[in-house]
Amino acid sequence: QLQLVESGGGLVQPGGSLRLSCTTSPYSLDYYAIGWFRQVPGKEREGVSCISSSSGGGNTFYPDSVKGRFTISRDSSKNTVYLQMNLLKPEDTATYYCAATSSCYLYTDSGPGGMDFWGKGTLVIVSS
Repeated sequence: QLQLVESGGGLVQPGGSLRLSCTTSPYSLDYYAIGWFRQVPGKEREGVSCISSSSGGGNTFYPDSVKGRFTISRDSSKNTVYLQMNLLKPEDTATYYCAATSSCYLYTDSGPGGMDFWGKGTLVIVSS
C-alpha cells in the first residue's frame, strides 16, 4: 500500500508564496503520476495540478484557476513532489492533498475518482 505524506502548509499573506511537499513510502513516487487537490468544507475536492510519472515524461497539468501561479515539480533524489504556490489569494485557502495514480489522464478525466492513494492533507490559509 502506497502511503503519501504532505507538508509545508501554513498561514501566508495574500500575494505571498508557499511550497508544499509530498513524499511517498515504501515505493518511489517516480512510478506514479502525482496530483495535488484542494478542498474547503462543503465543497468538492478540486484538482490543482498533476505531474506524470518519470516514465511518462514528467508532463504537467494545471487548471486555469492556478495556471501561471502554481508549479508542480519532482525531485527524484529526494522522492518528493513539490507544489510551488505564488501570488496566493484568499480563495486559495484550503486543505491540500497529494494523491497518486498511474496516469495524469485519469486525473484530468476523472478528478479525485481517478486517484488510487491519498495523503491526509496539509492546511493552507491565505489571510492578512
